[in-house]
Parts: sequence; structure tokens; C-alpha cells
Amino acid sequence: MTNLTTDARTEAADTATASAIEAAPLTPDAMPVGEPLAWPVVDGDGALLLDAGSVLVGEAERDFLFQHFAPHRGDVARPEAAQSAAANAAAAPATPRDMHLNIGALMGLRPQMGASGAPMHPCRLIGFAPNEALFVTTPYVDGRPIAIAPGENVEIVAIASQAVYRFVCTAHALNQSPLDYLVLSKPANIRRLRERRSIRVRAQFPVRYGIGEEGAGYDGVALARGISALGLSVSAAWALGKPGERLRVAFQLRSGDNDTAIETTAIIRNVHAEASDPAHATLGLELDRLTAAEQMAMKVYVFDRQDDVLYWTGSMR
Repeated sequence: MTNLTTDARTEAADTATASAIEAAPLTPDAMPVGEPLAWPVVDGDGALLLDAGSVLVGEAERDFLFQHFAPHRGDVARPEAAQSAAANAAAAPATPRDMHLNIGALMGLRPQMGASGAPMHPCRLIGFAPNEALFVTTPYVDGRPIAIAPGENVEIVAIASQAVYRFVCTAHALNQSPLDYLVLSKPANIRRLRERRSIRVRAQFPVRYGIGEEGAGYDGVALARGISALGLSVSAAWALGKPGERLRVAFQLRSGDNDTAIETTAIIRNVHAEASDPAHATLGLELDRLTAAEQMAMKVYVFDRQDDVLYWTGSMR
């Protein structure tokens, strides 16, 4: 058997590197708007998102795709190691310990019978049993405890620190002392829905903005619609920039007795026209230069409002 020459080995290495690069997640810039896609697009787990030849109508549609999924090219084979890891993950179902749920974790619960399309009702995890049964606060609907009978299966979506999980439990008991709570069986059919960097809650406060990273003063005011420990979703009278560009922002966070002024820069992560008024724009901003005190203020503000998580208002995979 002859050995590969240096040039051949180099070429093989370059080919492997190119394949790995192509198999990496797509970026918005790599997906054209208004023209047919030359290749299919799949999610991070391999699920088909778009066929080759599909056309993204506008940037809002592309933004939505990257907001809810992890697009990859579907015509490029993944590296064998990644394929093996995905196969192993699929073969080994997640366990309750894999979710790393903490006491106080926000959950959505609904009866499994006729669950398709039914809303999730917020509740919180308040305890674990040695057999991995869960204790959760009883969800309320229209001011009354949700109607669940012992032995009935319920579907749950739980927000953990780094991911969102969906699973099924059986309701064992409903208790009213010392508070209304449910005893649920050990979670089954656990499925991780998507990675999360942080929880986003509703907000409504003014955000002053200045165009560009440098400069003095501010050019106008936008309205915060959502906030996480990492950024803001704001509504503005016009698109203030393009994804990747920076703004100067300033706003006040009031939480309990704390009143914190935040003045920093933000990266525009996405921009799209609002459905109710196409002349207006919604921008997703990442605040990547917060001081330790500002980061703490953001986290406290979000923590105090976790009962109003925006996640429940959107569709769930």
C-alpha cells in the first residue's frame, strides 16, 4: 500500500475542514431572501425545515426561522462524530435528572386529553419526592383551580436554566393545605425542545436610543416590549439599523425598592416590521457590555416578573 503524499494529505485535510465548515449552523447572511434556496434547510436535530427551491419572502420570515430553530444545510453530511453523538442522544431518552430543574422553575401545564391547541397554564415546581415525583403549584384558570382528576395524565413544558423540556406526568393527588398543589408522577417521555440562553418576560418602559456605537446624546425613544437578563425586544417607529449594527441605549429599571439606570450599547440581532403597523419595527437587542451591577439589576427585574413569561404566548415545538 502506498502512503499519501504531503500534497494529498493536505488536500484531504482541506476537504475535511471545508465539509465541517459547511456542516456548521447557517447564518442569516447565508440564506438569501426573495430567491430560491439552492439546498434544503434542516434543524439542528435533522428535521426538515425548508425544501430546496423554497423562497423566503422577507427578512421577518428569515428572522423567525433563526429565532425558533437552528438552521443547517441539508445537503451536507454532518461529521461522523456529530452524527454519532446525535444518534446516541436519540437512543438514550432523557431522564428527570438530565433536565436539572430547580425549585421555583416555571412550568406550563395542561391536561393531555384534548391537549392539541389548548393553552398551557403557568405553575411552579415546589418540590421533589425520593421517587422523582414532582410537587407543583396548582394552575388557576379564570380565578379557579384547573380541573384535573387523580389518575389523569397532564402534559408539561418546563423552563430549565439552559433548555426547555416537554414531558408527561400522571396526577396522583390534589392537595389544598398548606397551599393548593399537585402531586405528579415521575416525568416520562421527556423531550428537550430547544436551547435557552435566558427567560424573556413582558416589559413596557421607554428606551432612549442613539444611532451608532459612538456619539453623545440620544436620537429618539423606543418602547421595550420584552426583557431578559441578556437583552431587550423593543418597538420603534422605524428600523433603527441592520442586524449586527450597534445602538446606544439608556433606560431605567425599577424593581421593588431598586431603581437602576442603565446606559450601554446594544447589538441589533434581528429587525422586522410589525404586523399591526408595517411602518413600525420590532428589534431584538443584545446587551453585551453590562457592568456587574447592571447585570444584577436585569436579573432581578426578570426574576420579579417570571409569572409573565413571554414564552407562553408563542407557539411551542
